[in-house]
Amino acid sequence: MTGSTPPWKRRFRDQGAAGPSSDGVRDDERGHPASLEPVDATGASGALEVPVPEASVAKRRVAAVGHGVREGVRKGGSRARAALAYLTDRIIENAPRIPVRDLEALRRQFPGLGPEQLADKLVAGACNATSTVGAGVGAAAMLPVPPAMPTELAAEITGVAAIEMKLIAELYEVYGLRPPGNLKQRTTTYLSSWSEERGIDVTKPSTLNAALGGQMKRELRQQIMKRMVRNLPNLMPFMVGAAVGALMNRRDTRKLAERIRRDLRKAQVPWDALPAQPRLERPEHPLTMDDINREFDR
Repeated sequence: MTGSTPPWKRRFRDQGAAGPSSDGVRDDERGHPASLEPVDATGASGALEVPVPEASVAKRRVAAVGHGVREGVRKGGSRARAALAYLTDRIIENAPRIPVRDLEALRRQFPGLGPEQLADKLVAGACNATSTVGAGVGAAAMLPVPPAMPTELAAEITGVAAIEMKLIAELYEVYGLRPPGNLKQRTTTYLSSWSEERGIDVTKPSTLNAALGGQMKRELRQQIMKRMVRNLPNLMPFMVGAAVGALMNRRDTRKLAERIRRDLRKAQVPWDALPAQPRLERPEHPLTMDDINREFDR
């Protein structure tokens, strides 16, 4: 047809259009033309500019916080163990210095009372003493600028332990069950009774040997920790105060005394059946609450 291009000419024209340019590079090998438009972030040329996903940043932050928490717990746990060990050592060292009245002295002080009435008097006096200690700490927590609360708590626990161990020792006297041995051995029995919250039958060697065993320190630490947890509300200013601190200590001392008395009654020795006993030796330096407060004020 006139004016149409023969097929062979069209073939050669198409091949020439795709051929190399003057610089020897084919047009289809040049890639995308240059542009001022932003490059797609998914392209190879923008690989170094892809932002870090938010998920990975969040994971790193969570990992850092978790590490900080674990480190804080580790350091806090070591400090708590050190505080428990210190309080345990203080209570053990103070125990032999607690002045204890023997049965003869108690009967002279409270004439005409039988064992149960005398025990009631001792429990009431100990409850009043421990409630006074609790009221002091509760009142300190209510101050506008409370003092060092860990020190107050340590002094309270040590003071209450001394009062309650004095009560325990005198209950052993009232029920005719003075532990055998010297001052140190008797003190170990009182410590064990306080930490286990039970009376030890001194007529049975097995229970007495258990009281003198190596687990006593561990039980003392557990008892101190339990008392610390129970006494923590005393240190919350403007939520609880002197009245609640006194009430909590009074309740705990009474419950402890009830458990000790229930166990001691099972092996009680009547007063008229008691053999003559020597007077209890008095400590060289009797412990007082002022001594405890000075110790923790240092």
